[in-house]
Amino acid sequence: MTLPSIIQGGMGIAVSNWRLANAVSRCGQLGVVSGTALDTVFVRRLQDGDSGGHLRRAMEHFPLPAVAEHALRRYFRPEGRAGAPYKDLPMYRHGARPERERLTMLACFVEVFLAKEGHDGEVGINLLTKIQLPTLASLYGAMLAGVGVVLMGAGIPKEIPAALDALAAGRPASLRFDVEGQAPEVTEHLRLDPAAHFDGAPPTLTRPRFLAIIASSSLATMLARKASGQVDGFVIEGPTAGGHNAPPRGEKTFNERGEPLYGPRDVVDLDKVKELGLPFWLAGGTGRPGQLKEALAAGAAGIQVGTLFAFCDESGFTAAIKDSVLSHVARGEVEVFTDPLASPTGFPFKVVQWPDDPAKGVVRGRVCDLGYLRVAYRTPGGTLGYRCAGEPVDTYVKKGGALAETEGRHCLCNALMANIGHAQVRGEGLEEPPLITSGDDLVRMGELLAGRTHYSAADVIAYLLA
Repeated sequence: MTLPSIIQGGMGIAVSNWRLANAVSRCGQLGVVSGTALDTVFVRRLQDGDSGGHLRRAMEHFPLPAVAEHALRRYFRPEGRAGAPYKDLPMYRHGARPERERLTMLACFVEVFLAKEGHDGEVGINLLTKIQLPTLASLYGAMLAGVGVVLMGAGIPKEIPAALDALAAGRPASLRFDVEGQAPEVTEHLRLDPAAHFDGAPPTLTRPRFLAIIASSSLATMLARKASGQVDGFVIEGPTAGGHNAPPRGEKTFNERGEPLYGPRDVVDLDKVKELGLPFWLAGGTGRPGQLKEALAAGAAGIQVGTLFAFCDESGFTAAIKDSVLSHVARGEVEVFTDPLASPTGFPFKVVQWPDDPAKGVVRGRVCDLGYLRVAYRTPGGTLGYRCAGEPVDTYVKKGGALAETEGRHCLCNALMANIGHAQVRGEGLEEPPLITSGDDLVRMGELLAGRTHYSAADVIAYLLA
């Protein structure tokens, strides 16, 4: 497999948006869009007026025109919202209605279509394995737009290769659905049948290549040998990468700041990965000149870089956030804290701290109205329920969740929407505060800035290739 030596990270919710992926692919590297919560991002963009008409232009090419027409009627506001709260989608549940699946397919189609527009380069999509409910619809929508690469981590994406094979052939695809409290002999599945969405036979599509994002050589070995189909390579992500990090292996220890400590057991054995005969890219702390050369010398096919792209002109962070963070980076006034509690998933989550953080001192309300990080559980009555450690404490405990799991948790779904300018309006006109995540490379970005106040994706690539 031949892919570019630089993969742009699939960061957060729409930080890796179509504009960024398009810019990176135009430079001959692999641009990647984030597929996380893309359906909500899509309908909020429509409600904000679809500046430039880009979404509507892409929607004209969606192979199910009635779906696009319905989305426009329901969510498009030519003049914007005028300060009103966003109209949200119904939260995903097991056995989602076809209309809900089609909206997700449309959103992912539009994002990939725009990322591919105007060049011949490859485009990828990044999804989190842990967020299961929208996965099949997200993959199928991206494939309808011709996505070339699927990247998935934050879990064990063992069943994804077979799902890609099935969807490409127009056959039904399924994934095992994780349910807490489920009896061992009972298995739930998520399914998507392309034929259910077309009047005639569904189209035959090109199967995208699949890269698994891993943090251990043992997981790479298991996926290479026991995945449901072809794994085409790996992204090996270290604990200095932004967003969610894999927990440290072994007994948990913390530094004086309360951050989890990583040790020798968390270093991936590259020799064992090389024995698998599949290409791999190194990620986490790879955002400086010379590190691509070092990765190639170690046997890698290249590097994946997120942090440097996250704050470039084309990324999805709001201009105000980028300007504020970069001005403090230039003065050495930014820190990245690996918070062991912030994420409802229980995984460590990296949080940027700087003097002018607009969320500094703000008490976040506990809420779960987007639901992407909810966990399914079997109720005493035998039905499926859903809970999130970031929702109101009493609600979570009533659903059988442990009180200790709510300590320090935030609603990442809403906070990450605020990062990209789509904050929900709460009572009395207050907006959801942001929560900025970044890898450790952020504190060393003064070298890239070199006196500038902003920079482009092309500048990042030139810097990495220097």
